[in-house]
Amino acid sequence: MSLAPAALASLIDQEAQAVGNFPDTVRTHHAPRAKSVIFLHMIGGPSQIDLFDPKPEVNRRSGEPLPESLLKQLSFAQIQEKRPQLMGSPWRFSPHGESGTHVSELMPYFASIVDQVSLVRTVKTDNTNHMFAELMLNTGWQRFGRPSIGSWVVYGLGCESQQLPAFMVLRSGMRPRSKASNYSNGFLPSQFQGTPLQTAGDPVLHLASPAGFTRNRQRQTVDAVNALNRFRFDLTGDDEIAGRIASYEMAFRMQSAATEWLNLSDETADTLRLYGIDDTDRPSYARNCLLARRLVERGVRFAQIFHGDWDHHTNIEDGLPAQCKATDQATAALVTDLVRRGLLEDTLVIWGGELGRGPVAQKGNKPAVAVGRDHQIEAFTMWFAGGGVRPGQTIGETNDLGCLPVTDPWQIHDVQATLLHLLGMDHTQLTYRFQGRDFRLTDVHGHVKTDLFA
Repeated sequence: MSLAPAALASLIDQEAQAVGNFPDTVRTHHAPRAKSVIFLHMIGGPSQIDLFDPKPEVNRRSGEPLPESLLKQLSFAQIQEKRPQLMGSPWRFSPHGESGTHVSELMPYFASIVDQVSLVRTVKTDNTNHMFAELMLNTGWQRFGRPSIGSWVVYGLGCESQQLPAFMVLRSGMRPRSKASNYSNGFLPSQFQGTPLQTAGDPVLHLASPAGFTRNRQRQTVDAVNALNRFRFDLTGDDEIAGRIASYEMAFRMQSAATEWLNLSDETADTLRLYGIDDTDRPSYARNCLLARRLVERGVRFAQIFHGDWDHHTNIEDGLPAQCKATDQATAALVTDLVRRGLLEDTLVIWGGELGRGPVAQKGNKPAVAVGRDHQIEAFTMWFAGGGVRPGQTIGETNDLGCLPVTDPWQIHDVQATLLHLLGMDHTQLTYRFQGRDFRLTDVHGHVKTDLFA
């Protein structure tokens, strides 16, 4: 307890470096194209056939039964009919930008940035259940307990910010079915877990000090606790104690940094209009997109936004337009804003759900319930922008009915391997030994998809 303050500060800095909070922990395997990631996870499965992958043949044959040959190749989550009927899209598509990319009328703002993004129409996952598809996308595994993709990234690269956590989570609408497992550290040390922003009450829990508790007094308390933790760490070598030291120190620094980051008063009126924000204090998807930009500006490595609900088993004609209206402007604004500020070049933006929707109608059990679309896992759309991505292209083609890949299939592990590659990491070498074996995000799968790269 009598350690000199300078010696203790040095000790804490050394410990923080050892557990991955400082830039000199970066372990790249090759030259990176991106420094940070903004991952926009659209919970529930957006309907690619109504947004990004127009199928005139489905429209022409709307009402006809799905060919029996395809029934054997598709996995349905809820449809029980022996021969479900094809359902065309009620929304028009038109080409946009120099790339001529076809986009639904539901996404006019996205249409304005198509030349900045790369669409992949043939992503495939392994499970029709939302919970396990979420886990697959975010952890590379269909069971609980594995580290999330953001945790793996921070474990590999650390953070450029000494004031904010390397992995931040922002949420709007519904929560993921698999809850915090989507941003958990799993079996990695706890300092690599995502830090969620709260949507009610204090944005970050316990951000403010108790009344009458000065910053100097708190600094002394943190120093004393960390000194005791260090003594224990020297005896045991327990990574969790090292993580605890880093967490105490980060929490102390966040008290000023987070308050500044959350305050949008320094944003111009033009920027707020660009995102569609009319209340800077009210939590929303638009506000989260702007906060994500502010995070990467401040050196945060991985910012993940979860937004739902895109799960339109029924009444898709009302539900899908509502979700597009809630997200389209802010999503496009995020990309535009990153371009304006020179940040898109080294920030990788990813948009997509854990699965997609099929070309057939899902009818409700009650006659009055409007139809929707069931899950589709064999082919759905994600898009990528910035961070070494070649803009203005479309990768992969689906069949005439939009339910199976014809060219360039992408497994979820391919998405993860490609993301890590753009950050300078070889997915086969990013490993962590746990319970006697080496684990990695992509398990024994995954291929880097170089067609995506500029």
